[in-house]
Amino acid sequence: MIRFRLPPAMVLLAVLSFPPTVAHGQTTEPVFPFPVSVFELANGLKVVGVEYDSPGIVAYYTVVRTGSRNEVEPGFSGYAHFFEHMMFRGTEAYPTGAYNEAIKRLGADSNAFTTDDWTTYHTVASADALETIIELESDRFLNLSYSEEDYRTEAGAILGEYNLNFSNPISLLRERLHALAFTSHPYQHTTIGLLEDIKAMPEHYDYSVEFYDRYYRPNNCIVVVVGDFDQAELERLVTDYYRDWEAGTFEPVIPTEPVQTGPRTEEVTWPNATLPLIMIGYHAPAFSVEAIDMPALDVLSQLLFSQNAPLFQQLYLRDQFVDVLSGGAVDHRDPPLFEIIARVTKPDQVTEVRDAIFSEIERMTREPVDAGVLADTKSAMRYSFARGLDSPGPIAETLAHYLQLTGEPDTVNRVYELYDAVTAEDVQRVATEYFAETNRTVIVLTEEGQ
Repeated sequence: MIRFRLPPAMVLLAVLSFPPTVAHGQTTEPVFPFPVSVFELANGLKVVGVEYDSPGIVAYYTVVRTGSRNEVEPGFSGYAHFFEHMMFRGTEAYPTGAYNEAIKRLGADSNAFTTDDWTTYHTVASADALETIIELESDRFLNLSYSEEDYRTEAGAILGEYNLNFSNPISLLRERLHALAFTSHPYQHTTIGLLEDIKAMPEHYDYSVEFYDRYYRPNNCIVVVVGDFDQAELERLVTDYYRDWEAGTFEPVIPTEPVQTGPRTEEVTWPNATLPLIMIGYHAPAFSVEAIDMPALDVLSQLLFSQNAPLFQQLYLRDQFVDVLSGGAVDHRDPPLFEIIARVTKPDQVTEVRDAIFSEIERMTREPVDAGVLADTKSAMRYSFARGLDSPGPIAETLAHYLQLTGEPDTVNRVYELYDAVTAEDVQRVATEYFAETNRTVIVLTEEGQ
């Protein structure tokens, strides 16, 4: 490999055009069909551009590769989500009101979200507003400023959001599932954080400043731009506005979750009227573009829980024992849970529903899936994915999802090569390996007094 020394403000990486791949002797077009340009500033900020035919519209996503996974210190959960809020509190150049007014003048759609692994700030606006968007976003990432009073106010708002979320029993169910299934890894707490930590949050202003200093650094962020823009102009603007952002060096030590060696169960009650809920978790593999296990589990989730699946047909349509039934695992940087949820229509059917789920999983370990059903399932998954890539926002969010996992834009096509390669034997093997009783955690929620 030959490295060229380029001007210190920017290191140009590549312009990528993904070629067709070959699977089972047949040429398969890449599932993400758009050409991608990548460049990187000397401070480590990576910028990924997708020129897409959307005249006059551009999507601008800033991916921070930090989520609740990074909350490793006991007593300090919820800070990744907290900064999703705090980043809208303004800077000296654009205080809260001025920032909101600028976004309003642009007619832009601007918001943010946080997950276990990443936080993203996204704006969709007129293409001729690109420089203004870059000015606003770079300013708050380089110059976020808030007083201790502002901090306390926003921390109080997080408690209100927690209470609102936990007016739904599913939030309690998921919190208890993660608390029981994980013993060491930060996935043990959900993204919003633990109630006791949120209550204590107003007293930890200094820690919030430290958290921001650790993770809101250019080498921990990726900018994704999709739509109607000029690549050369994008590079110029990003260089001008972000070049003074200083790289960081902090690397969190994420605890490794030990292998679960026996089934875990818990029963919880809900003080208000509710139908019984069952949530089942199995430890699943981390995202990978090398191992086929996670794609095989995704295929298995469709075979078990799609509307055409025998289990869904039995429990939802024929017997009407459930009015909610779903299951699957979201891509994660570290091993997550494959989560199954069922809402039972009759309190006396909880055991029967649970056992029906276990029985169907056990059948999948014994009987290989029909070749035609497998092919149709994989085709439907690919078509559903491709159909969603229909405008700048969804394209940017999809690419951002895969970038936060690996930092590489070709990840999306590489993982879909694995989907294409999943066999009936793969499905049977992962059902046996990951859905073992020793790897299972079950939480049952019922109405108090029943």
